[in-house]
Amino acid sequence: MQTNVLSADSVLILYRSFPGDPDLQEYLKIAIQSDMLSIAVFVSTFLQAARSTELHAPATLDMLCRVALDAHYSSGLPSVLSLTDTPVAVSNTLQDALALLRVAHELPISHFHQLATSASELVILLFSAVDLSQIAPSQAIALFGEASSMITHGSISQDVRQILESFALSLGLLIGDDAKAAPEVHMMHSFQSALGKSDTVGSSSNTDTVSFSLALSYLVTHRANEFGAGSDTDPAALLLLLSAFICLSESASESPLIWRAFIIGRLPSILISFEKMINTDSSTPENWRGALQVAVTSILRRSDLLERCGRLVNQWTNSHSTHPEDTTITRLLPRDFLRQLLLSGLLDQSFVLAMDPTFSNDTTVYLQSEAQDVGLDLDAYINSKLTPDTGFDDVRLWIERIWNDSNSHKTFTEVALQRFNTSVNSLDPETLETLSFWSRIFCLCDPALDILALHSKIPDLMFHALFFLQQADCETVGDPQSAVSHIGDVVLFVQSTLTRFHLETDVFISGSRSVSSGFLRSTAVVHRSEDLSGEDAVAFNAWYKALFDRSSEGIEDTILRATQPKILLRISASLFSHAIKDVNIDDEVLNNGISYFTGSLLRWTLVGVVQALTQEIQLKGFSAPKHFSVLQTLLLSSECPRTSVPNFDAVTMHRVIMHALGVPNAQSQPALSSQIPGQSQPRQAIRDAVAKARGSKAPALDVERAIKTCGCEKFLRMLWSELLATANLGETDVCTRIATFALTIPRPLGSPPLLAMFLNILLPGLIATIDNRQVGDQAVAIELLGSIVSSTLTASLHLDLAFTEVSRPVLGQPSIVMARRVAGDLRSRAKKHSHASKTILQRLASSQSFVANFPVFKAD
Repeated sequence: MQTNVLSADSVLILYRSFPGDPDLQEYLKIAIQSDMLSIAVFVSTFLQAARSTELHAPATLDMLCRVALDAHYSSGLPSVLSLTDTPVAVSNTLQDALALLRVAHELPISHFHQLATSASELVILLFSAVDLSQIAPSQAIALFGEASSMITHGSISQDVRQILESFALSLGLLIGDDAKAAPEVHMMHSFQSALGKSDTVGSSSNTDTVSFSLALSYLVTHRANEFGAGSDTDPAALLLLLSAFICLSESASESPLIWRAFIIGRLPSILISFEKMINTDSSTPENWRGALQVAVTSILRRSDLLERCGRLVNQWTNSHSTHPEDTTITRLLPRDFLRQLLLSGLLDQSFVLAMDPTFSNDTTVYLQSEAQDVGLDLDAYINSKLTPDTGFDDVRLWIERIWNDSNSHKTFTEVALQRFNTSVNSLDPETLETLSFWSRIFCLCDPALDILALHSKIPDLMFHALFFLQQADCETVGDPQSAVSHIGDVVLFVQSTLTRFHLETDVFISGSRSVSSGFLRSTAVVHRSEDLSGEDAVAFNAWYKALFDRSSEGIEDTILRATQPKILLRISASLFSHAIKDVNIDDEVLNNGISYFTGSLLRWTLVGVVQALTQEIQLKGFSAPKHFSVLQTLLLSSECPRTSVPNFDAVTMHRVIMHALGVPNAQSQPALSSQIPGQSQPRQAIRDAVAKARGSKAPALDVERAIKTCGCEKFLRMLWSELLATANLGETDVCTRIATFALTIPRPLGSPPLLAMFLNILLPGLIATIDNRQVGDQAVAIELLGSIVSSTLTASLHLDLAFTEVSRPVLGQPSIVMARRVAGDLRSRAKKHSHASKTILQRLASSQSFVANFPVFKAD
């Protein structure tokens, strides 16, 4: 067998120098016919070698495919695979075959060689004959993901698609739903794999809190985004518990209560997901429960850390709670965490009592025990307390109690989603009232939406709400005024959520359906009346007459029935703008029309109106006195939506405007010099993250905010310069971890691909800069750059495997594509005597684990 492999390898190596050589092809045919080389060995060796870009010539690959196919057809053997191959070898061969198929469709089309056809034929032979018992359990999930990904490739033939669909279906049934859900444990696990196990980035990963703290901070800060804490199938991983508690103890940008809610309410379910992944993805049983017990024991021994966490939580709660007498706010964080781990089945009773002997004597009142006292399950108990008939002050109290009882968060999420999602499908009065009620809770009670953001996908909630608003009209409802008001509550909830969580995607998707949020994001646009057409023009004329005509009798039911809420949103800013400019409308008529918008009936249209007025004031300054007056009327109205005026301070606003307009003697000008200039904030954020990491604290870095401030390329250059300065102090390991997080953390749809930009745009320039230095001054920069390339590509590979069901590469490009380009660029520069490129290539090639993942870096 070994001789066969060596023989095949030798010939394949020659193909690098003589692509498509017919003599080499003839030699292989004779070797197979004379039994010097078995078909199975040739196929597996060829497919493995085909991953190398040096064989990526259509002529060569097509010839080799034809050798394998012709030999198989003439042999009469039932399978191209060897019956004696190990499961790992079979799995590797199948993965190599899929890689060849992908390459075949990416290489330029040749009129003389039908590589795509030959590769497809070989894939069909391999996958139609494979026995699922031959698949290695440790590789089943990756193979399932790669096959599923290939099925979505637009260029493959129908025959290949059918065989892969059948294979994926059978393999999916074999590994089960828990295994297919394993991507949820990969996002942060990829950091552990890339930053901890790679032999090119250092060995301190087993005690590393930097990577996990960065990832945890991202999950909580961006909890409502596509890859946030609430995403069921995206965020879980190997969570170092210490990082979670350190993040709580040092929380600055987020409320300590959000971290507390994450640790107690969400973290246990993520740990359960990770345990399932460990059991599915490992060929040997892992002592996961034992490891968790060790981690919990270590945490409970950190009395200083726990005391700091408890103090922060209590201080924040006491200063923000409207009901400090509530006993739920004084409960102990460690005990609640133990309780939730016990209820989740992650710890047993004996261990919990060993850690906390007084656990059984706990007299704290939990909502779960209250529900049991009245003979109800917790979900029924919450349902009974949160109804449209409940006064909203009482609702706020109950939301606060639920917020302080993290053990109830998962149940509250299930109740809230069930009530909301079932209400968006109807416009009957009772259902619409329920929808309005929950929309008001989500809009006016921040903790309620925070709970949902930690336990569910907020984009899914947005989809259902937006879909409802797109379809909503009051043509057939009994009481259109109540219906319009209720629908308005949904509008305010969606606008508030989009703004609060910075959800910038325009399209929200659920299954095969999609809905745009564009009609809510363009409410500040002022249209000329002559530019309006169709329903918009009809609605504009009708509403303008009803609001600003002296002879009008007000807003009647007929106009409410005739106008879709989304159309009224679209024309409201235009109605105000035209009325203010209309010389035929006096102040009395104008104010009378505006008064309708300061009540519950139309207040939900004010977000766009206020934005439009502000923009016109910005353009016209003091030549827009009516705009100032109208804006003041709206902002001072008790019904003005909170989303229009978050933390509005009229005095400060007045001072800032006076200063900006250059009004002399403006008193108490704002002290802007004490604040960090906008363009310098990203650099300061990077420095803060580095300083915390070096000080063994929990770093956080808001990449999204930095990019919005200074742009992608400038941020990447800032990141490199700051990390290089720190690496010169001997902190290469810390710098690598921060860079890997910044470049590979999954980001929302439409975000620029930072890793691809770094590797394709920034890397060549950095190498040129390093080469221009004296050789003695290159070492640190080369070491850091090599570590970043290794770690980011490895993390990218793990993310590719984790998110196979996502329709797009999570980081913009597949890891293999980025690796191939980097390897080619480094080799090209090395041939031109680039010392930095040559050194980085040598280092990457010396790492067995890295080359195993990216054979393209294998040394020549």
